[in-house]
Amino acid sequence: MISFLKSNPGTPVPDAEIRERYNRLRWHALFGIFIGYAAFYILRNNFLLSSPELISDFGFTKKDIGFISGTMLIIYGLSKGFMSAIADKSNPKHFMIFGLMMSAAVNLMMGFSASFWAFLFLCVLNGIFQGMGAGPAYIVLASWFPRKSRGVTTAIFNISHNVGGGLVAPIAGASIAWLGQEHWQAAHFVVPVAIATIVAIIFYIFGAGRTYNEGLPPVGKILENENEELVVTKEENVNLTTWEIFRDYIMKDINVWFVSFIDVFTYMIRFGVLTWLPLYLLETKGFTKAQMGTAFAIFEWAAIPSTLLAGWLTDTYFKGRRMPLAIITLFGVGAAMFVYWGGSDLITVTIGAGIIGCLIYVPMFLSSLQTIELVPSFAAGSATGLRGLLSYILGSFSGTALFGILADKFGWDAGFYLLLFAVVGCIFCCYMTHLGVLRLERKKAQAVNNA
Repeated sequence: MISFLKSNPGTPVPDAEIRERYNRLRWHALFGIFIGYAAFYILRNNFLLSSPELISDFGFTKKDIGFISGTMLIIYGLSKGFMSAIADKSNPKHFMIFGLMMSAAVNLMMGFSASFWAFLFLCVLNGIFQGMGAGPAYIVLASWFPRKSRGVTTAIFNISHNVGGGLVAPIAGASIAWLGQEHWQAAHFVVPVAIATIVAIIFYIFGAGRTYNEGLPPVGKILENENEELVVTKEENVNLTTWEIFRDYIMKDINVWFVSFIDVFTYMIRFGVLTWLPLYLLETKGFTKAQMGTAFAIFEWAAIPSTLLAGWLTDTYFKGRRMPLAIITLFGVGAAMFVYWGGSDLITVTIGAGIIGCLIYVPMFLSSLQTIELVPSFAAGSATGLRGLLSYILGSFSGTALFGILADKFGWDAGFYLLLFAVVGCIFCCYMTHLGVLRLERKKAQAVNNA
């Protein structure tokens, strides 16, 4: 591994300064991964916004755009699984910055490319480097924040992808207004690269790796609350290989598999609604493009307040247990699905889509949070990787391709039956995960009592 990426111990902090240094650096750590992950999205979603110009100026077809997008999605899912596992043995701050800068380099080349095969190759590379973002971020969260406050802090981080994704269009619009339509490649690719580079520099200066990389002990020892954590906090174990971590702490843990399939089903619902919402509303409900755009925007932006509220609720009222709230919101998703499916007027259908968007991101967020609480902190990347791999390969494929096949052969109703199946499957996995959490808590309590 490149020496820059290795997880090396930081200079030990004197005992008298540990608490003060921790209190300061934990917010640096959260700030770094927030802006870093938002920048990843700026370099991921910009390709789709350039598709009209690719079609008009370079002769791409809709089929070409779809093929490139689908390929990138699959590569990203595979990379997210692999890279997150590798991140367990790396300094997460350096690993994330390296991935961001490599993605920026690829985007820069996209700004000077004109052929289908060049864009396909570069999007594949971009998918690979984009996979270096999520794993390190969750490693940082698991390392710096205790269970009792991890809901709020993870919720804050989780909206970074909404912020980054939401900035893509304004950045492109402002850049085209500044540079001119004839320089659309620079607007869509070069300007985002410049922004991401500035973010990477700020991240490097102000961000932080795990506590181990900053010369601090594990968070449980700093706060003297190891007994409050779901699993026993363990020292950084440099002797375990990436495969040994994945084999012993991920593959053999049924709870990790259940929480990963929560993500599969939520991604099936998310992509099933998000991908097909424009066509469904235009063809079936008779919406105009402007009305469809309103429903589309509400679906995405409704996730921000609900995610923040969910983090606070699980910390405050559910005492660190994440799945009960996930189950409650999934029942809401199921009810809203019928409203969206059966509504005939603009207000009803938009409300249905808005509620689905508001609620479906809650179990998505809580599953990511629950994942890093089911395993020791040094296995957080591997657990995140498995969840990311399954969610994109199985979940996004089912919500896009399988939904499309069913809707094409049997009508839109068949697609909605698939999404209702996903709701039921997701509730089951949430329930089984919750049972697993209760077993772990009892086991932990017994160990403490016998100590």
